[in-house]
Amino acid sequence: MTGEIVVVAGGGGFIGSHLVGALMREGRHVRAVDVKPLGEWFQVFDGVENLVADLKVHDHGHAACRGAGEVFQLAADMGGMGFIEHNKALCMLSVLTNTHMLLAARAAGVRRFFYSSSACVYNAEKQRSPDVVALTEEDAYPAMPEDGYGWEKLFSERMCRHFREDFGLETRVARYHNVYGPHGTWEGGREKAPAAICRKVIHAKHTGSPSIEIWGDGHQTRSFMYIEDCLRGTLAIARSEIREPINLGSSELVTINQLVDIAEEIAGVKLERRYNLSAPKGVNGRNSDNTRIRAELGWEPSIRLRDGMERTYRWIHDEYVRKYGD
Repeated sequence: MTGEIVVVAGGGGFIGSHLVGALMREGRHVRAVDVKPLGEWFQVFDGVENLVADLKVHDHGHAACRGAGEVFQLAADMGGMGFIEHNKALCMLSVLTNTHMLLAARAAGVRRFFYSSSACVYNAEKQRSPDVVALTEEDAYPAMPEDGYGWEKLFSERMCRHFREDFGLETRVARYHNVYGPHGTWEGGREKAPAAICRKVIHAKHTGSPSIEIWGDGHQTRSFMYIEDCLRGTLAIARSEIREPINLGSSELVTINQLVDIAEEIAGVKLERRYNLSAPKGVNGRNSDNTRIRAELGWEPSIRLRDGMERTYRWIHDEYVRKYGD
């Protein structure tokens, strides 16, 4: 297996580029595929076959999978809650990418196909309170996922299942819960809460501003998974015999206000908070029930939010200074 081609679709993105690096360190022959021009990839590695292609196009999917034994399908048009709520059609068009990659993987005789789903597939009725009960894998049905992005993810999960059942393509599906870390989007509208809050705190500190804007009332609850835990879980699930979708997320639940507290502590500042109640804020509460992943793998994501946020803050700080100056 060491010599076979491993495809990372979305390999120029945040999680995808970290995954490319992890596979490279294993000595794998990696083909990274992304729609962005190579100069816009989040990370580029020497010794990788880098392919710029739009996987929503049928032929591009076949080119990406040619000769491959393993596929990690992470390519999607997505971002943080602001992007998801304002770009539902764009998010749903990722179904073309998933369809063409499944078809191409089947045609190429791919051995394993990993699909990155999302906690956005879960029934919204179970996420109305900040005092949320952690979501188990069964809570995706009856279906009432996040509009647009969540519906597309849930549909693509079912496609993976039926390609396995009908065509024998071994598919594995992980439901990611809020992945964050260095080398991610930190400005421009697609960034997620940890990066957005780090940027806001950094900007306030550098400009001398006494306050920052928070989307929602700050009482929304979430769990956030550091990228290293995401990589470990992704590789373990992809190589396991876990055939049903499974949670991949931290169970360390915090409010958005507590997330801001952490960023302020790292920065050594205390800021006034302006709450924008009309901004996109997503569900009121969401957390990962890790009972199944502990039973299946004897492991769960465990990197403390405070530790991951410190590394993320330092990286975003350096990027901010590089772009905007001291």
